[in-house]
Amino acid sequence: MTLNKALFAALACAVALPVSAQGVLPQTTPIALDQSSDNETIVGDLIYRGGVIVEPGEQEIGGISSLEWADDKLFAVTDDGRWLIMTPDELDGRLVDIIDIQSGPLRSTKGKRLKGKDEADSEALTRADDGSWLVAFEHDHRIWRYPDLDGDAQETDLAISDLAFDAADNSGMETLTQSTEGLLACGEWTGSDMPNCMRERGGGLVSFEVSPPAPLDERRGVPTDADCASDGTCYILFRSYSPDQGNAAAIIALSSANEAIPLAIMLPPLTLDNFEGLTVREEYGRTFLYLASDNNFSDRQRTLVMKFEVQSARKDIVLPPPPSTEIDSAVYETVLVVIETTLGEITVALETERAPITASNFLRYADEDRFDGTVFYRAMRLNRDPRPNGLIQGGTQWDPKRILAGIAHEPTSITGLSHTSGALSMAMGEPGTANGDFSIMLQDQVGLDAQPDSDEPVWKNGYAVFGYVTEGMDVVTAIHSAKVDPDKGEGWMKGQMIADPVTIIDVRRVSPSGD
Repeated sequence: MTLNKALFAALACAVALPVSAQGVLPQTTPIALDQSSDNETIVGDLIYRGGVIVEPGEQEIGGISSLEWADDKLFAVTDDGRWLIMTPDELDGRLVDIIDIQSGPLRSTKGKRLKGKDEADSEALTRADDGSWLVAFEHDHRIWRYPDLDGDAQETDLAISDLAFDAADNSGMETLTQSTEGLLACGEWTGSDMPNCMRERGGGLVSFEVSPPAPLDERRGVPTDADCASDGTCYILFRSYSPDQGNAAAIIALSSANEAIPLAIMLPPLTLDNFEGLTVREEYGRTFLYLASDNNFSDRQRTLVMKFEVQSARKDIVLPPPPSTEIDSAVYETVLVVIETTLGEITVALETERAPITASNFLRYADEDRFDGTVFYRAMRLNRDPRPNGLIQGGTQWDPKRILAGIAHEPTSITGLSHTSGALSMAMGEPGTANGDFSIMLQDQVGLDAQPDSDEPVWKNGYAVFGYVTEGMDVVTAIHSAKVDPDKGEGWMKGQMIADPVTIIDVRRVSPSGD
């Protein structure tokens, strides 16, 4: 997803959605790692990064049996032969909601919808190197390839299918993932004469056993999903259930040499259910695991989606330097203004020469005290380095008693300004509507600059930069870190609204003497 869309537009798919997709805005409820202690965030080597319960709803969302992270979304297959695409909503790296679910039927090689348990029990999903999808099925044990999830299946002759050759109907291939060396698969059994895992290596196949860590080894724990990181480490999810002991889960890290290291043992009172999905997400030197549970379309089970960070996999990375550009040595006319807030003062230099219309508009609001008593009400946070990242937004909030008529748009392609760290930018719906609301960038957000070659009008024009913070970025950061209300705000701004907005006491020009 492009950064500018994440900032100012509703979340949209990063790839074209399947044409047969059925979309739904799911009902979710946040969950703690430990329902008896909201402060509990660590389990083994994992840090809990938020999670939700997804209600089934009329679309009967559930039956998730495998996960795959791709294109900034969670892809899944289900026990009844469907694919799902879930769009997560995250705040400061925490999973706070699932804001959209697209779904559709998996189809046979003849284009028919799969029917019955023998045909439709899809249990594993992975994306192949060529971008197609591999789906493993139980009962009728097989692996089918889907160039597109909403298209027809293609039969495969993958040698790794032999793992489930002699497996019981309901204990076939539960995990299938792409590693750095080739495919890795595990079946839903342990401790038998037949090894439960197999991987491609050196043009051949290697069979081996992966046992669950204690106490799941005594609770008949079995592999239910897996995914691999770019360094060759594969993460395998184990699950067990018994009526007297309930649910338990474990995650192990499997090295390329097939050495298993337990990462986390999940037992009550931790939040648990029938975990069958696991996928890896990597960004900025950090490794995250998403888990999903299979509700088996039962009122006694839930669909949980939870996010964790692997502590031991975190790497310190050096960000690349910004691209070198020609330095503009010209000196342009500016006017200094102080934005006095309840958290401190922010001094800004308004670009009255390069952005005269927008800067003059801001000065008129200041001179007529239209900003006095307004608030910084929004803290949009980006889960990217350097941190903190995102923007704050404040102003008149379109109060009819405060706002003036909208102003002509001054695109950055004309002014030569850019949404770099500390930039002030006008909020607007479309060019010509900006009035008394503005944002301050915490880091470079140049995706908001005008893009003259874009076919989309909003990005073709971009947003109007009209000044830069010269002092008080610590105050900007303090506002940005203020607590937000997860239920406040509409649509894509939900969860970005500051719970106790920061008051703008006064906005005034700085006199030449500094008085």
